[in-house]
Amino acid sequence: MLVPLYEAVYERLDVGPGTRLLGLGCGSGLALLAAASRGATVLTGVEPASPQRLALARERLLPREPGTGAGGRGGGVRLTDRLPGKAAGPGTRAYDLVTAFEPVGCRAGDADGLAVLLAAAAPLAVRGAPVVLVGWGPPERCATSSVLRVATRLADPLRTGTVRLRRARRDDLEEVAGRAGLRPDGSGRVACPFGYADVESALRGLLSTGLFDAAVMATDQAQVDKELTEALHPYRRPDGTVWMPNVFRYLIARTP
Repeated sequence: MLVPLYEAVYERLDVGPGTRLLGLGCGSGLALLAAASRGATVLTGVEPASPQRLALARERLLPREPGTGAGGRGGGVRLTDRLPGKAAGPGTRAYDLVTAFEPVGCRAGDADGLAVLLAAAAPLAVRGAPVVLVGWGPPERCATSSVLRVATRLADPLRTGTVRLRRARRDDLEEVAGRAGLRPDGSGRVACPFGYADVESALRGLLSTGLFDAAVMATDQAQVDKELTEALHPYRRPDGTVWMPNVFRYLIARTP
């Protein structure tokens, strides 16, 4: 669903042959795959939260045959559940781009965790390298925000890991960048509609994010499915598809 965001950022930063990219919170590897398709030379993905997504990223990106690169495209790929101790690839040259495409504001404390991670990643990049942070746009322009609030309403607030989705603030990303010691250097907004073939597909897609896990534990799967189906009703189109317009904001910061 965030492919338009990846492409807009990569186009703005001229990602291509020679780019040495460190992707934080790389998930299932789709953003890294998009960078590989543009000729990025070195790709390192870090996914500490989900072994299942990391496994899918490895399936997508690791060589299919000896001597080939990501999906046979060439280039070096490293996928791990922790931040590398040093830059990957030939020699000791550091990364020249760091991305954190997982939107801030979906999980309790995620801004704090991201600031710490970015501060640790900054020394791996060359001086002045761009670092990309992402957040939700204004709630009134993000249909999915109202659907995600089902997770907050159903989950027991005393349980560890409960999702607390709050309204995005104008300076959220700048605050995270500042705490990580990064210098803001431009931003943009990208439309990223979430579209699904039907309600069942929408349920599978939203539940796969992990944002509803606490709600399932606090109630049960049937209750979460019921509440989600009701929340999706305003976004069903006459042909049965589900369409939720969203806007995401990205910030480009620079390493010291």
